[in-house]
Amino acid sequence: MTTIILFGGRRDERHVSVASAQNIVRTLGAPLAWFWAPNGSVCDVHPDDLLAHPRPFTNDFHPSRPAIWPDLEMALDTLPVDDPVFLLALHGGEGENGTVQRMMEARGIPFTGSGSASSAAAFDKGRAKEIVKERVRVAESLVVDDVRAIDRAAAEMLARYEKIVLKPLAGGSSRGLFFLERGGEIPAVENVPYIVEQFIAGRELTVGVVDGEDGAIALPVLEIETDPGLSFDYEGKYLGKGTREICPARISEVTRDEAQTAALAVHAALGCDGYSRTDLVAADDGIYFIELNTLPGLTTASLLPQELREAGIGFREFLEQQIVIARKKRFTRRRGGAEKNQIDSASPRLRVKPFP
Repeated sequence: MTTIILFGGRRDERHVSVASAQNIVRTLGAPLAWFWAPNGSVCDVHPDDLLAHPRPFTNDFHPSRPAIWPDLEMALDTLPVDDPVFLLALHGGEGENGTVQRMMEARGIPFTGSGSASSAAAFDKGRAKEIVKERVRVAESLVVDDVRAIDRAAAEMLARYEKIVLKPLAGGSSRGLFFLERGGEIPAVENVPYIVEQFIAGRELTVGVVDGEDGAIALPVLEIETDPGLSFDYEGKYLGKGTREICPARISEVTRDEAQTAALAVHAALGCDGYSRTDLVAADDGIYFIELNTLPGLTTASLLPQELREAGIGFREFLEQQIVIARKKRFTRRRGGAEKNQIDSASPRLRVKPFP
């Protein structure tokens, strides 16, 4: 099989995607790399061209080669190699909400990460909370489909809580994120749907889960500290403004175990494959689920790679294992087996690796 790294996309998260692809190409050597441009076209990128791109989190990537295909579907329909496996370095939008996954499933093309149904469920923050609420604590929230109803929903939530969070229902990289206190001015929101959510005060934690031969493994817990008055938004996450990432988190063993158990439970409840990263808050009354990312960032600055390093798992080892998992799913499909691409309440074998 030939590995093809697919990166880019038509949403703002493509900047993170480019940085993830750089880290992957640097690690694996010189695999094929396809850039999905903002206009929808697809071009084959030389690895040196990609690695030479500076400041990917802020600068748009412009490949030197012209596009080969006008859209991704035509690229998949006219694959120039036999038996490819796609290593998805996509984040947000169509790359993470199940759209690309559905394209590949329909064509029998193996790819890394979760299937279309799981991706769609996890990407919809409201739906994800409904699916997992029987297993983990979730904050109270309202989903708003009309921008004119944001004020009313925020006022209703602020009548019960002193602070709330407004964020896109389906979005990533902490863009469009707002924190609002009682008596504060409600921000202007241009795009809906939005989720208006109770703010949970506590320590911000994130836990990666990686599938292996013996079941799903919870990685070491990472804690995110932010300076007073700041939040873990795009600049904090990728430009290092006012944030610190501590791995392993300086938390009690009880909190660590509860966070890892919650991440495993959410990974299973949403039917994730390969790997995921779950964001949590450790409040006074326990661990709360915030959201799950089916294709978290794989840049040198991203959270999951930090957790892998702490666990003693090499990044190359991780990538190669994801490719193996993708190939096995292809074999299962050819043999007529049931593929894990739908939400299932049954839990697979789960274990928490005893990391410090």
